[in-house]
Amino acid sequence: VFLNTKSLRSPANTLVVNLALNDFLMMLVMFPPLVTNSYWGTWVFGPRFCEVYAFWGNMCGCVSINTMVWITLDRYNVIVKGMNGTPLTSNGAMLRNLFSWVFSIVWCIFPFFGWNRYVPEGNMCACGTDYLTDNEVSKSYLYVYTVWVSVIPFCIIVFSYFFIVKAVMAHEQQMRDQAKKMG
Repeated sequence: VFLNTKSLRSPANTLVVNLALNDFLMMLVMFPPLVTNSYWGTWVFGPRFCEVYAFWGNMCGCVSINTMVWITLDRYNVIVKGMNGTPLTSNGAMLRNLFSWVFSIVWCIFPFFGWNRYVPEGNMCACGTDYLTDNEVSKSYLYVYTVWVSVIPFCIIVFSYFFIVKAVMAHEQQMRDQAKKMG
């Protein structure tokens, strides 16, 4: 639909397509092993695929979060700044999507090089970041990763939506005031 309908091919919708594609890829890659492992009650694909599976899930989660930040910032720009905002261009949207993927790959590749690791999770049906090992190197990755991949994006989204809601409420008040003047 996106490719066949010219009116949908806006820069903002490019961000939405990136989010949808990422979510689809996450489901496509992660769902079959999860179902298989849940059936057998343990991880059956070996340690290397456990790492790849965990990397993929971690990376797709990061891409989703980053893409939602870009979508939020675009809405902030349109709603709060209005005509004073810089419009999102097609190249700008593509660069934001590229940044989301590169940023996510960089953060999620560190466990392959010894800064934490990917291991089977407690239920043994999925794999993820090792959050149980009690050493400072593993913990430092989790802390830094949490700040850069979760806390900072969360703060950006909350900040943006605070001002979006404030702008919408101000606009609604202006509309009510205008309606009163008109009788």
